[in-house]
Amino acid sequence: MGPKDLKFGGGVADTVLNPVVLLVIVVAGILICFGPRQKAMAAFLTAGILIPIDQVLVLGGVHFPMLRLLAVFGIVRVFKEKKPSKTWLFVGGYNKLDSAVILLAVTTAVSGVILFREFGAVVYQAGNLVTVLGTYLLLRLLIRNEDDVVYGIQTLAWITAFCALVMSYETATGHNPYAMLGGARAANYAHLVARADKFRAQGPFGHSILAGTFGAIMAPVFVSLWLRAKKHRPIAIVGAVGAALMVAGSDSSTPILAFVAGITAVFLWPVRRWMGKVRVGIVILLAVLQVVMKHPVWHLIIDIDITGGSSSWHRYMLIDQCIHHFSDWCLIGVRNTGAWGWDMWDTANQYVATCDNSGLIPFILLIANLVYGFKFLGRAGRAAAKSKATAQFIWALGAAMFANVVAFFGISYWDQTQVGWYAFLAMISAVYSAHRDKVTKPQSASTSNASVTVPEPSEQLAMMGS
Repeated sequence: MGPKDLKFGGGVADTVLNPVVLLVIVVAGILICFGPRQKAMAAFLTAGILIPIDQVLVLGGVHFPMLRLLAVFGIVRVFKEKKPSKTWLFVGGYNKLDSAVILLAVTTAVSGVILFREFGAVVYQAGNLVTVLGTYLLLRLLIRNEDDVVYGIQTLAWITAFCALVMSYETATGHNPYAMLGGARAANYAHLVARADKFRAQGPFGHSILAGTFGAIMAPVFVSLWLRAKKHRPIAIVGAVGAALMVAGSDSSTPILAFVAGITAVFLWPVRRWMGKVRVGIVILLAVLQVVMKHPVWHLIIDIDITGGSSSWHRYMLIDQCIHHFSDWCLIGVRNTGAWGWDMWDTANQYVATCDNSGLIPFILLIANLVYGFKFLGRAGRAAAKSKATAQFIWALGAAMFANVVAFFGISYWDQTQVGWYAFLAMISAVYSAHRDKVTKPQSASTSNASVTVPEPSEQLAMMGS
């Protein structure tokens, strides 16, 4: 049985908002609504990631965490930009990745309302919908070309460096400076989480694992900036070092695994043409293990304990119980998973959380997010193959997507980590749109020697992730 205060997100009864935070939100909101495109993007990313989720404005019983308030400003900007013309609001037009993201948000909300059939569920799911759609649509609107992508990555590098400094101070002193803001979770920020006699820093994030995961999924993105051009390398180093410090400060296995997965994928560039054989080998290996092992192949998760305090057994049981209770959740999810076993209410797995809370259709749409992300990067990489720097830049973005695939097995993005995730998806659409017209059509591939030898790096990574 899970904590009762988590029902429909829990939350405080009254506003808990530091005046400094309110001032930052007002300035950021003005920039988001009326500022130049790149400045608006920087304001949203900075405020959205660095302001913790425990700063909450309560109006008429409705909770507005600061990220949700920023998302409302984002929706205002989207409607402000929308004009009655034949031009698309988003660069490249509305694509399949957009459909997957939006449908995932909508079907998740609908499932939650149908599942609980309470007014509280309607309010809660409506709030989540505003946060997700406001965040994604705004970033999709603002990130329109590769220059915007580079600017966004540079902004994320400075944000990561700041978080790394906070987490390093946190580890050294045992105190998180964010406790001084006096939010709803100030007591949590004031005392470092410890496991196996080791401190786990969290910075502004909702949990130390999420803090480290943010650094882990950003690391390959900063590598892509390094590969993009020499002039970007100083800021790429700042971001990469910050990402590594965030992973180390969190002292959690999930961020470390995601970090290693992303960086390893980057270094697979020289063997990209053999990735097809590698993925087939992985599938065969997993099939053989499934046959010869006494336990299912996902039982291997139990053996993963990098930090000495990992809850590997819990991660294994989440997957195992999810599979065994398929009939319970497949339609619209299940109200309570606590009865399935000890701590099964804590669905620290993005795939399992989507299944248990929302059902099979949202899970399929989550996979579609990953598939189209890899597919778009693969097509862009094929089109940019004549430029090694650009192709490697896109390959590294594919490595970042693979890092997210791995991270999803150990955590779900329920705090401001989702800002980084949706920014990354918006960047993929912008990169794809920049190279889409150059992509060789499949039917002409056999007649073009160049297209035959050009790899689709991110698509290969997609198959590895699956």
